[in-house]
Amino acid sequence: MATQRELARLAGVSAGTVSNVISGSTKVSDAARRKVLDAIQVLNYRPNLIARSLKTNRTHTLGIVVPDITIPFFPKIVRGAESAARERGYFLVVLDSQGSHDLEIDMMALLRQRVDGILLVTAGDYKWSQQSVTEIMDGPPVVCVDRLPVGLDTDSVCVDDFGASELGIKHLLALGHRDIAIVTGPLSLKNEQERLRGYKRALKSAGIEARSSFVWSASFEKEEIEAEIRHRLERTKPRPTALFATNGVTGIYALRSLYGMGMETPRDIAFTTIDELISEDIFQPRVTCVVQPTHEIGYRAVEVLLDRIGRNGAGGPPTRVRLPASLVARESSRLRRGER
Repeated sequence: MATQRELARLAGVSAGTVSNVISGSTKVSDAARRKVLDAIQVLNYRPNLIARSLKTNRTHTLGIVVPDITIPFFPKIVRGAESAARERGYFLVVLDSQGSHDLEIDMMALLRQRVDGILLVTAGDYKWSQQSVTEIMDGPPVVCVDRLPVGLDTDSVCVDDFGASELGIKHLLALGHRDIAIVTGPLSLKNEQERLRGYKRALKSAGIEARSSFVWSASFEKEEIEAEIRHRLERTKPRPTALFATNGVTGIYALRSLYGMGMETPRDIAFTTIDELISEDIFQPRVTCVVQPTHEIGYRAVEVLLDRIGRNGAGGPPTRVRLPASLVARESSRLRRGER
């Protein structure tokens, strides 16, 4: 079996550099890290994890809790996180909270005893209790990913929520829409609040007043989203010419609700959503999406987590990484026939 000294010799770096790469240190240059990783692959190096954990008091294992692994958005984040973890000699344990805050808390408690750090995509619409926050922050470092719960102020990595929403609304405005409704996820999440703020800012910049009758909010539950869409469209007069959804879960169920009411996009209402709908090819016309860099979100989250681990959980205020989104314009957001 290859040794770290042999890795150093092949990579042309010091033994200390090899040790830093294997331990996940962020103080190694990208060039040196790549040399060591290439040498690890050539020599098929396998670290003795038990011996290393006894020596360093670390497991070299990270955990990630997601609310629903069956939603295609989350496996993409997991894939990015796993890539970054593997490059640095870490394993990643994935747990599914099934959208339950109670189960989420239990999973976090389990992970605290077994991993060096935790990535958390929170379950949703609730405020964290002070007791839960204290328990979480007393354990290994935590990085919130994608969803930002109220009451839990820690390192976080997500899309630029304000900018992503503003991008989608400006697209609809550029097409000539003025009566634009928004349907959000739980506004107990800080990122959903930011997406609503981006919507209002885009309208204001265009000289349009945001109407409360066009601001719709729901949970992440299918039945509630569909009921909210149906209720609003039946009662809101005049109807909006366009609808913007602030996340993929809300977006897909909003579309199903529209179709269930016999409506079509963009014939009856134009539609745009944040998040790429993985099954968008089954929707005709195809769906315009504001796409989040899911792989990079997961990858950067591990980088932030390992940096915090390297500082033993200390070292300044929370790190907040916000990544830009991109627009993929398709047929669902076009103006209705006869409109300019």
